Amino acid sequence: MRTAVVRSGAIVLVAVCVLTLSACVGKRDRNDSRLTVLTTFTVLQNIVAAVAGDKVRVESVTKAGAEIHGYEPTPGDLRRAADADLIIDNGLNLEAWFKQFVDRLDAEHIVASEGVTPIPISDDAGAGKPNPHAWMSPLNVQIYVDNIEAALSELDPEHDREYRKNADTYKAELQQVHDRMVAELAAIPQQRRALVTCEGAFSYLTRDTGMSEKFIWPVNAEQQGTSRQLQSTIDFVRANNIRAVFCESTVSDAVMRQVERATDAVFGGTLYVDSLSESDGPVPTYLDLIRHDSDTIVKALTEGGTQ
Repeated sequence: MRTAVVRSGAIVLVAVCVLTLSACVGKRDRNDSRLTVLTTFTVLQNIVAAVAGDKVRVESVTKAGAEIHGYEPTPGDLRRAADADLIIDNGLNLEAWFKQFVDRLDAEHIVASEGVTPIPISDDAGAGKPNPHAWMSPLNVQIYVDNIEAALSELDPEHDREYRKNADTYKAELQQVHDRMVAELAAIPQQRRALVTCEGAFSYLTRDTGMSEKFIWPVNAEQQGTSRQLQSTIDFVRANNIRAVFCESTVSDAVMRQVERATDAVFGGTLYVDSLSESDGPVPTYLDLIRHDSDTIVKALTEGGTQ
């Protein structure tokens, strides 16, 4: 009930801000004439920035380290959205919270994941809906890049060649990261090539790399990890003699630590999915995120975890 009240309050604030838009929208920096693109989370912001280069100011609604799934938008978010030239979200039901006001604005809006073949969620309340974490596949992100490049070129045709060049360069880097990840994970014996995580955020990565997967809960929610889900994960780890288990940076690893204590597995380390780190952290860019996760998984499944 409290969550519903808070969410309703946020919607009311946003609605008030929409009705008084002239008072809510701040002025853009007069010394910066660049176009402004607003993205919903830091991973997407970095991908867009790789295509945009220095011709566009790219911002994110959420900050580094934030949980994206249950985010509550604020009137401050509306101010930035109303002043943006283009709004880009991930889609695939990731940012249902954003739709409450984006449709009220005049800014152009695209969905980065348009054209990606979704993997359906197989369990829990979200069963049958698309798994939203399509960016965990560098191959999917190549599709994101094509969508972003097309939108930027239409919005700013004067610099379309630069956007296309940036997109081609970045897609080549994405392919290199994918190829390296596949090669390193392929070196692990098939019976040990299983990824056990807190959230089911790695379905696209495991599909692309030939890994099996097991997770405690499908998508981050307020109550994470039922006793049934916990026991199912423990049984999987025991039955398959899994060497290491993992959890994501934006949620507590307490439940996965219970799996560790109940089995012979060790905690393999923290993986990044929904958010980048600060610039001085371990994953300041999307490419760093994929490299970090791949290296962490390979090291733990080969040598053991971080404890």
